[in-house]
Amino acid sequence: MPTNKNALTRYKYLDELLSDRHHYYDIHDLTEKCNEKLVEDGFPEVTQRCIEKDINYLEYAPFSADIQRFRVNGKRCLRYENPSFSIFRKELTEEECNLLCEVLNTIGQFDGLDNFEWMNSMKIGLGLKERPKVISFSNNPYLKNSNMLGMLFDYISNQVVVQLSYHTFSDAATKCIVFHPYLLKQYNNRWYLIGAADTDGKILNFAIDRLDKVDALPEHIYKKCTQDLEERFEDIVGVTLYEDRPISHIVFWVSDASKDYILTKPIHETQTMLRGEKDTAMREAHPNLSEGVFFSIDCIENYELIRELTSFGKDLIVLQPREIQDKVYERISSMMENYSRIRT
Repeated sequence: MPTNKNALTRYKYLDELLSDRHHYYDIHDLTEKCNEKLVEDGFPEVTQRCIEKDINYLEYAPFSADIQRFRVNGKRCLRYENPSFSIFRKELTEEECNLLCEVLNTIGQFDGLDNFEWMNSMKIGLGLKERPKVISFSNNPYLKNSNMLGMLFDYISNQVVVQLSYHTFSDAATKCIVFHPYLLKQYNNRWYLIGAADTDGKILNFAIDRLDKVDALPEHIYKKCTQDLEERFEDIVGVTLYEDRPISHIVFWVSDASKDYILTKPIHETQTMLRGEKDTAMREAHPNLSEGVFFSIDCIENYELIRELTSFGKDLIVLQPREIQDKVYERISSMMENYSRIRT
């Protein structure tokens, strides 16, 4: 029997790894992963021989774990025969069960998260009662591939490398990429998968409705995200980030009819209403805009920004910088041309 004082800590790590159904671990992988966790928690590394003894010990009383040994691409892999087995399993208290019931009832009211069969199974197992919906989230029921969300959620949670087969709106030909998924993000009633390309680690995003197929690659080593993805979206509207573009200071006028809408639902988190000298200067520069309010935002120009600024029609006019104003003007001019063709 192992007598090392850190044995229980290693058992905890091994219990998690042997329950994993998303990766294939041989004894070398288990040793490496276990040592990574030991070092992170301030413990010394152990040898492969030590891990082998730990695994052998788990197969006998008091744990009696059924450990399966199988081969994948020449590797002799190990895992629990039953993926739900755990040497640390215990019954939930009544208080924990009640809390979990409330959490599941709340999550179950989210729209657009298909493919979460485990949630329904857990509800049945815990004896949850049906409750009327008290929160309703915006959802596009006709969004293509919304049934992929549960699968992608699972891959991200379990750090699984995938191969994406996808197409663009401008090119129907299917392309493939080995991808490390990090985040599911919703914008404007569409879902996007954010992650890194396996080749160069570049952060990319793919609209879920443009994915043709997603295949798990459990034999690939998952590369964890090294940057704050939420921070990545701070300088943009939407999900498209052009890293080579600078942040623009954008000033725009909004009519009295739409100012309250803009105030309560800002276009960007940096949005500020101009006051005092700045407001006076803008009114002197644009005397024809005596009514309404002037705002400013600081963000990187992209397709979503131009579309958002254009969506207010006559109630929003971009004043600075000229480059952003030109983009909005071009979009509006194209709209006018299209309408002119059908009205002649």
